[in-house]
Amino acid sequence: MESRLLDTLVCPLCKGRLDYDRDQAELICRADRLAYPVRDGIPVMLESEARQLDAAAAPGPA
Repeated sequence: MESRLLDTLVCPLCKGRLDYDRDQAELICRADRLAYPVRDGIPVMLESEARQLDAAAAPGPA
């Protein structure tokens, strides 16, 4: 994912910073504990498509 795009994207719920998990192809919002999928290089920024992160499974700081 292009770093300029990552710098401009924010969580649609809390407007917080997102971290890119390259291995899982997801954008992570640590505040809301949600993971938004990236499909074919396109972030899917819909709450209904986000995966809930469990506290134990949440990736560490990037």
